[in-house]
Amino acid sequence: MSSLFSRARRKAVAASAAATALVVVLGGCSSSSDEAKPSASAKSDGAFPVSIKSKLGTAEIPEEPKKVVTLGQGSAETAIALGTTPVGIESYEWGSDKSGYLPWINEAVKEKGDKLPKQFAGGEDIDFETITELEPDVILAPWSGVTEEQYDILKDIAPTVAYPELPWSTNWDEQIEIIAKALGKSDEGEGLIKDIKKQLADAAATRPQYKDVTFSYIYTDGPGSLGVFLPEEQRVEMLTGLGLTVDPVVKTFKEVEGTDSAIIGLENAEKLKDSDLLFTFYTDKKTRAEIEKQPLYAAMPAVKRGSLVTSEDTSFVTASSIINPLTVPWVVERYLPMIDDAVKTLD
Repeated sequence: MSSLFSRARRKAVAASAAATALVVVLGGCSSSSDEAKPSASAKSDGAFPVSIKSKLGTAEIPEEPKKVVTLGQGSAETAIALGTTPVGIESYEWGSDKSGYLPWINEAVKEKGDKLPKQFAGGEDIDFETITELEPDVILAPWSGVTEEQYDILKDIAPTVAYPELPWSTNWDEQIEIIAKALGKSDEGEGLIKDIKKQLADAAATRPQYKDVTFSYIYTDGPGSLGVFLPEEQRVEMLTGLGLTVDPVVKTFKEVEGTDSAIIGLENAEKLKDSDLLFTFYTDKKTRAEIEKQPLYAAMPAVKRGSLVTSEDTSFVTASSIINPLTVPWVVERYLPMIDDAVKTLD
């Protein structure tokens, strides 16, 4: 997810590879033949120059950016949906398909007829050299873990849009608004937000059986551990958007600051006894077997009756953990049958 698991450890994605947390392994750069050129973008709102404040500084964007670089997650997808294929994006080996790209990005760029963006390392070891070579007009990182030290380097390469408050803490709709403003396409950005909400609502309307079905989204980063994602976390928001209801007990758990999650420990697994469904993910089948053989884990009612929705498909796990214009249509059609099967166990 970057970023799919705890913001403190790259917000939503980085837990232990030996557990159910999603680990992002930064991939290498693509070959020069795959390097993107600036794409023909959709019409700008004409609102330049643009000034965007972030926690780390203010980005002054003098004119509509033609060459865009993105860091973190979601920014590349939103830029593509707004008609601007980035020239460079942070690479994510975890979740990528055989092409080395996240499949929804790969598919969307090819459908547009554009060349795939150059990929480079991000996270703690940002490849500043490659970013410099791409000569971007703007660097978009509103949902990222960019540090102050990294920002100081990036801003000397191009105007850099970081997060408004905390790393990995920007709401999905706010992220779209920020990116749309940076690209001079605020009206189109609002349209994307409305479209995402409509896609989820339309899917929910086809599943009346989800009404009043409660769930908790759990994870573990080792033997004896148990964490729960809170209602504002994106993967949870996606499920409530599909018509499910967060188990009320989840709102009583104390957040680990800046993570949208709480650590309750496996010894408190019984607190989730009233969750109709449990959602989680695994890094592989071996990890799943190790986790599910723990007596306290196996004793949870939802686990015992087979009301567990889970996957070891890294692309699916990544897409179901982040809300943006490309992930939602890609993942919803895959998600619904899995949820349907779990709901049937409640009959």
